[in-house]
Amino acid sequence: MSTSQHVYEVRPRKDHRGIDLISDALPFGRLWYGEPNAISNAIGYAKFRSRLHRAVIPVYDDAGNVIETQEHAGITSA
Repeated sequence: MSTSQHVYEVRPRKDHRGIDLISDALPFGRLWYGEPNAISNAIGYAKFRSRLHRAVIPVYDDAGNVIETQEHAGITSA
């Protein structure tokens, strides 16, 4: 049995208007979040979207450094 893994990136936008959630697992490649809880909302959506898959979600700062990494185990079948 093979398990797939989704990889997401949470990156600040170059125009400083929120953050982008980026992944090949998303239908359009990226989503924009601009509200005060943008990072936590993006991470929550990535985990929801990957509920059946493992997911790795690094969060980057303006300089391109990883400041946090979230992981989601997904639902495993017995």
